[in-house]
Amino acid sequence: MDETDNSDAKKALTNYSDFIIIGGGSAGAVLANRLTANGRFSVTLIEAGRASHVLSTIPISLAKFINNPSVNWLYSSEPDEGTGFRSIEIPRGKILGGSSSINGMVFVRGQSQDYDHWAQLGNKGWSYQDVLPYFKKMETYKGPNSVYRGQTGPLIVTDPMESNAFYDAMFKGAEEIGIQRNPDYHAGQQDGVGMTQATIWKGKRQSTAVSYLYPIKKRKNLRILTDTYVEKLIIQNNKCVGVETTKKGMTVIMRCKCEVIISAGAINSPQLLELSGIGAETVLKKAGIEVKSALPGVGENLRDHYAPRMKWSTLKGRYTYNDRARGIAMALEIAKYLTTGKGFLAMLAAPMRAYVRSREGLSAPDLGISVNPFLIKSGVSLDKASGFTMAVHSLRPESCGSVHIASSRSTAPPKIQYNFLSNKIDKDTLVSGMKIVRQWVNSEAMQNIRGKELAPGPNVIDDNDLLEWVKETAETTYHPVGTCKMGQDKMQL
Repeated sequence: MDETDNSDAKKALTNYSDFIIIGGGSAGAVLANRLTANGRFSVTLIEAGRASHVLSTIPISLAKFINNPSVNWLYSSEPDEGTGFRSIEIPRGKILGGSSSINGMVFVRGQSQDYDHWAQLGNKGWSYQDVLPYFKKMETYKGPNSVYRGQTGPLIVTDPMESNAFYDAMFKGAEEIGIQRNPDYHAGQQDGVGMTQATIWKGKRQSTAVSYLYPIKKRKNLRILTDTYVEKLIIQNNKCVGVETTKKGMTVIMRCKCEVIISAGAINSPQLLELSGIGAETVLKKAGIEVKSALPGVGENLRDHYAPRMKWSTLKGRYTYNDRARGIAMALEIAKYLTTGKGFLAMLAAPMRAYVRSREGLSAPDLGISVNPFLIKSGVSLDKASGFTMAVHSLRPESCGSVHIASSRSTAPPKIQYNFLSNKIDKDTLVSGMKIVRQWVNSEAMQNIRGKELAPGPNVIDDNDLLEWVKETAETTYHPVGTCKMGQDKMQL
């Protein structure tokens, strides 16, 4: 595996690959692995970010990456009414492994109903029964054997080995309000509360770089270019035949024999298409870009999980990350991690989660609730006070936004418009979710754990007041999707 020296980049002017993959992230790394497996095809994988970061394998390092420009694109949204006219941070990985190298390491496939719905919309091959074999193929699940789980795949998935009075009380409290314990939310039904499955193994992050790229370094038919920007696609006779790239001021043309595959994520993929003249005519002409293919769906249909963070203090005990990150306790945690690979440094940010229904009559959960055993102050630093945070969001938001270029310059960030809470059903679902969270935390089982409700506060009760608080404070859970839409309608790509 060649990780990008300049001499090879110069030769790329005359070198051809069978496949060029743009983006070495969660999808691109997998594609590079699979396409080079049989030895028949040559592949060039192009990543704009760096090859690695010394802290990336340490799970708790996610807090260090959320505002770090060396591994993060640091995008932000346009202010709008749904965010109280705030700009929302949109971290995206800029490193091999993409966002899987900087994210919270939560492993959730989604619901079977979602995939079956996609198939019903005309996306052949996307039903749950169609995709389940690939989910199984991708993972080595370290939990119990199941017809739903894989045991031999490259991505290691584990159940957190975390247990204390806080989680015990949360499980009991959930049961009090009718949320049953679910030992595996990937086995059959997603409903219920359980510990969060994670892409962590022996105290180390299992990004797609670790799982899919590092093991195949010796494949001669794979070339990986890092710190290399794709400026635009090369279109000839209505077909993409290569890419124009830059690295350290040098422009390099790369050509392919088979296909160019764009796997640059929900923000960068539509941006690249539009910079290459593929997109809505009005957007392209406004940016001064020649229209090569008029596709109105490029950059549309943006959705994300908009999640208010409800917060409580704790009465006693030393089970929150705030307690464990102070003084001697922190020193002990570091020692534990270095010697055993365990402790809160080896944990994900949300070790517990629940999937529930906001109302009767639904065939599947429409709400996700993440339990974070800590409080943070402004930014990403742990608060000196002890407490916990409950993030709740609609699983399938109907409010749609867009990602579009604002300039013909590839270095200019795109304009990201979310339009959160523009659909009434999202408002209703979110309010119901916050009320369920309050019921859970105020359960009898939690009476010796919970302290004061810090946010939104016990006096914020009315639905409209709750929504105003959401607009003033909510963030996303960093799951942008939808901007290169599948389907059979006029907006599909």
